Amino acid sequence: MRFASLGSGSEGNAMIVEVGQTRIMLDCGFGLRETTRRLAQKGLAPDQLTAIVITHEHGDHLGGAARFARKYQLPVWMTHGTYQVFRQQQNTLPEIQIFDSHCAFAIADIALQPFPVPHDAREPAQFVFGDGQHRLGVLTDVGAATAHIVGMLDGCDALVLECNHDAHLLQDSNYPKGLKQRIAGHFGHLDNQAAADLLAQLDTRPLQHLLAAHLSKHNNTPELALECLSRVLGCSPQWLDYADQDHGFDWRSLGN
Repeated sequence: MRFASLGSGSEGNAMIVEVGQTRIMLDCGFGLRETTRRLAQKGLAPDQLTAIVITHEHGDHLGGAARFARKYQLPVWMTHGTYQVFRQQQNTLPEIQIFDSHCAFAIADIALQPFPVPHDAREPAQFVFGDGQHRLGVLTDVGAATAHIVGMLDGCDALVLECNHDAHLLQDSNYPKGLKQRIAGHFGHLDNQAAADLLAQLDTRPLQHLLAAHLSKHNNTPELALECLSRVLGCSPQWLDYADQDHGFDWRSLGN
């Protein structure tokens, strides 16, 4: 199994998970040309993808999915709640597959275990991807850690973990009060310390890769995010990495 981010943040999100010849794009928040360009940077063409899987209906995760999927005849997987919003936004829908956020399913060689999360969307889900030997946990766009989230991410071989903002930077920012409350609220986004507190509850002994994601351009820095996470693991921040808005992160592989 290997995985790479095409970009992560409020301006667009997409990630590729690959096992053998199966390649899933998790979210498609960039336009058609931009998604194609970013795939090429990772050495992929659109016709090499197997499916698109959507976490929730916000534009930075779903905005490019319909046009991209129609052009390249890709099925799009989403929860029923996400679909209810999606179909109201599109005149012509691509092939849609509905999944239950509590039930595992497979797309060719990749096993997917979705799980529900608290976020201000209709029926949001995040995922653990598996290849029979290794598990990749992805958690972005979540307002608070739950016991179920902890259970799902426990013992993963790799984690992509939201570190959206530094709480002090957000409160001192010029964002409107209501927006600050939304971001920091139970259905908003994890701050650096909340992400670190979640990490501290997990069995991280199998962990080969840890990447911070969905960092705010205005209310966070990579240094602040990685410092918080590295303290939990007792490692240098240089051992960790993060997904940025412009380039995401390069391919990471999971080996024995």
